Amino acid sequence: MSLIVAARFTTFPAAENAAQRLFNAGFVEEDVTLFFVNPVGQHARFRPGGAISADTDARESPKGAEMGITIGAAVGAVVGVGIFAAFSAPLIMSLIAAGVGAYVGSLVGAMMRTHEAGDEGTRDSGVLVAVHVSPDSQLDAARVLRAAGGAAIERATGRWQQGRWADFDPLKQPEPLNEFSEKHA
Repeated sequence: MSLIVAARFTTFPAAENAAQRLFNAGFVEEDVTLFFVNPVGQHARFRPGGAISADTDARESPKGAEMGITIGAAVGAVVGVGIFAAFSAPLIMSLIAAGVGAYVGSLVGAMMRTHEAGDEGTRDSGVLVAVHVSPDSQLDAARVLRAAGGAAIERATGRWQQGRWADFDPLKQPEPLNEFSEKHA
């Protein structure tokens, strides 16, 4: 396996500029490649509708819906009894209030347990400049990429063949190069 450092750029000209800076810093052409990473959901690995086999952000939604139904039905029943007592409304109003409360509660509960899309660890789209490096040259490559305006600088291991990252997986969570992550910049 090869050691690879990569950074994301918003345009091809910016990525090409970064590649030129890497060449000027002594990296050779067969150790630098650039390519476009599609937005999440557009990697053509699954039939239309998603880039993964299960939506991990929605995994907890059923538990939230169950909890919401219980709480919503109880609140709806209390409201229904209150309406019944205060306005001498028919008993059916109490049942309707409990049903509406359960329905609204299930929606609220499911939404509260659904994580926001774009969770940390996903790879944003853009032009990726990848550099085949050695343990000694990885920080030099990262410095050049950062100076060129690269974002989300990451370290990876993979197969580098014929001047490109042969086994790049756009769905794999990137491993930030801690010394160059946005938190440390």
